[in-house]
Amino acid sequence: MNIRTRRLALLVPAVAALMGMTGEPTSVVPAPREDAGAIARQDQLVAMVRDAKGPVPVLFVGDSITQGWNDPGKATWDAMIAPLGAMNLGNSGDRTENVLWRLQQAPLTKLAPRAIVLLIGTNNVGHGKSNAAETLAGIQRVVSVLRAQCPEAKIVLMSVFPRGEHINAMRGDLLQVNQALAADPKPGVTLVDIGTRFIDANGDIRKDLMPDSLHLSPAGYRIWAESVLPLVSAPADKR
Repeated sequence: MNIRTRRLALLVPAVAALMGMTGEPTSVVPAPREDAGAIARQDQLVAMVRDAKGPVPVLFVGDSITQGWNDPGKATWDAMIAPLGAMNLGNSGDRTENVLWRLQQAPLTKLAPRAIVLLIGTNNVGHGKSNAAETLAGIQRVVSVLRAQCPEAKIVLMSVFPRGEHINAMRGDLLQVNQALAADPKPGVTLVDIGTRFIDANGDIRKDLMPDSLHLSPAGYRIWAESVLPLVSAPADKR
């Protein structure tokens, strides 16, 4: 064996390990973020969960669209979601594997939520890291972990929102993911699909609700809040 061959022999196992080649797609293999800005937010979220005192009734888990409750969605969050005792666990750019890593590092069990709102998957397809089937597997794995960590919580699973100004192949992939999620309902999981609210009759994204054809405007966040509020609010006192 020459030096070049020997180097290749040593490199292949390392590359396989790095890519998460476990017989499963990378979308289901927990992986931390590697970009500086996202690492800071990732560390903040892990610390928030670890340091939380007492139950947190409602959790929002996801990527930049969830993190956006802190900015364009803040007024709606403060008025409609924060009074529920909610925590925002969104990190811009996260894919399913990144959420799985966060759940591994800081399980949500101690927070004892009654409801968890999950929106994840758009970056798996949008970043070209996963195809539709792999994205579906990643979402299903996140749901499975949430159910294991918080068996008493209601999981409010959001269908992945449409993205891209006009009808495009990526939207077709996300539609297939959403169809598969709807076809396989799970106990304790409620699927909420509001994607059609964000497009017009021509199939174009409504810019008043998604200015960049991906992230929500304040009006878009109000639609989201109104769609989940009945599901995450505490039951009325029946005394």
